[in-house]
Amino acid sequence: MADFDYDVVFIGSGHAAFHGAFKLLQAGKKVAFIEEDKLGGTCPNYGCDAKLLLDGPFEVIQDSQNYKGFGLDTAPQLNWEDLMKYKHAWIDRIPGMMKEMFPKAGIDIYEGKGKLTDAHTIKAGDKQITAANIVIATGAHDSILPAAGKEYIHGSKDFLSIPHLPKSIVFIGAGLISLEFASMAVKAGTKIEVIEYSDRALAQYDKKYVDKLVAKMKAEGVSFHFNEAVNEVKKNNNGYSVTTEAGLKFDTDYVFGATGRQVNTQDMGLDEVGITYTKGGVSVDDHLRTSLKNIYASGDVIDKQIPKLTPTATFESNYIAAQILGKDDQPIDYPTVPFIAYTLPRIAQIGLTPGQAQVEPDKYQEQVLPYGKSFDTKHDDDAELTVIFEKETHKVAGAVIYGGQAASLINILTFVVDKGLTNDDLEQMIFGFPDVSYSILGMLNPNGAMG
Repeated sequence: MADFDYDVVFIGSGHAAFHGAFKLLQAGKKVAFIEEDKLGGTCPNYGCDAKLLLDGPFEVIQDSQNYKGFGLDTAPQLNWEDLMKYKHAWIDRIPGMMKEMFPKAGIDIYEGKGKLTDAHTIKAGDKQITAANIVIATGAHDSILPAAGKEYIHGSKDFLSIPHLPKSIVFIGAGLISLEFASMAVKAGTKIEVIEYSDRALAQYDKKYVDKLVAKMKAEGVSFHFNEAVNEVKKNNNGYSVTTEAGLKFDTDYVFGATGRQVNTQDMGLDEVGITYTKGGVSVDDHLRTSLKNIYASGDVIDKQIPKLTPTATFESNYIAAQILGKDDQPIDYPTVPFIAYTLPRIAQIGLTPGQAQVEPDKYQEQVLPYGKSFDTKHDDDAELTVIFEKETHKVAGAVIYGGQAASLINILTFVVDKGLTNDDLEQMIFGFPDVSYSILGMLNPNGAMG
């Protein structure tokens, strides 16, 4: 350490960085962050946290709609302006809190872009610092469609701070971010058009339940246009016009683009110091080390097959800290990772999908459980679970859930899948009743009977 300013420097300060940083601090290491944007990274400032604060009232609207005819016939009215004030009250204070918290804990903060000049040296804004180990945790940003008029296409940062909800929105892309926002906005009366280049929405999710979601959104008034490519966006006196290569034209108040994410590897000195990377991110080995072994990568900036999610970034950050501290010399071994689409209703899945199971019918069996008919699901009648069992062991190999409570339920099933629990194991436990999770756990029986 005597030869370096720090034991570890993180380029970036989000979940891919600060979890591991605190573990290093607790072990007596000297740590610093280099951050060119807001402290805390994308998730708390521009992503998950902000979105969920806005999502809550829409979930209440959805639940109230489920109770129409069952004693709750008047839906709550949304005030977007008040909701946005609420969101800002929570989110806007985060960078300031972290600017106070990190130094108080012992982490030095350097504002500005971090650029590597050699294996142990980083230019941090107008300063130069050295470190025994470096972690690249710079994340990713919205990819803007390279169409004419792309400057008029708004990204997720913009949408999460719209002061007034537009009366009409064209969504370019039918992926996770678009459908999450679209399923909210339509409940506030916004006219929605979704333009998607491929033939389906939410490609990473089970098609059966995606089709159910799309059908529900259509019934609410959302128009989907698949196999369509956007050609041009123009600004006019009344807003914008969006045209497709096939000649469709849409006039709208707002254009939102969600056509993927690009990793933040630009102007970081990676080429100069010899760190290998691709369009998908920084290349790492099975210990998350780059081509320079004292430099690691963590979070969305990694070129990886594992989902680029906040929980996986946290997992990687903690793993790297353990590597640096010499507590773990094993290759990274990811547990089973759940996916959740925070649409209305939610879609969540974990492990083996029905499509994958159908390829090996001798090894797996599938059961469809329409648990929404149970009394404890808030009249979420369409809620359904598809579970995949290993035939030989009766363990749950995967599951897909469609319904308002899917996000909470998938976390319970994550425990079941990751720990290899069977119905026999679950019968040795007592769970809280009455609750939808109790019903779900009782259904995890490959013989089809209630547990």
